[in-house]
Amino acid sequence: MTVFTATFAAVAVTAAQDLFEIVAPANSRVRLLELDIGQYTDFGDAAAEILSISIHRGHTTSGSGGSTVTPANLDPYSRVAGATVEANNTTVATTAGVLLWSTAWHIQAGFVWRPLEDVHEAPYRRHILIKPSQRLVVRITAPADEITVNGTMLFEEIGKSPVS
Repeated sequence: MTVFTATFAAVAVTAAQDLFEIVAPANSRVRLLELDIGQYTDFGDAAAEILSISIHRGHTTSGSGGSTVTPANLDPYSRVAGATVEANNTTVATTAGVLLWSTAWHIQAGFVWRPLEDVHEAPYRRHILIKPSQRLVVRITAPADEITVNGTMLFEEIGKSPVS
């Protein structure tokens, strides 16, 4: 299993945005393994707020206004990622996406998304898969005021799709 990480650090967030946008390579699928989002500038009762955070798959139009992220392989002796990743797109991806996960993030605590394994079901049944050339985004709503955010996404490329 080859696991990649895509990260951003110390990004000032003032608007709704796609924190991550990943497009699977044309010849393999991607399995989302974990998301870790946190901010370190707003603390105390007066700064408390809760943002909507959601995961969408299938948008056909990419977002913009962010930056390209080069995924790092956790195994330094293995291959480079075929997937493309962007972070912090302030113009969000659009057209035909499907909402897969939606929850709330209390910004004074970190947000971690890590699907559970169920030994009674097929392996990775609860992981989100992206088929070849498909897009997935992790989106937040706008904070009341500027927050400084770090984020990490772990994913793996799992080979050619049995069905496209």
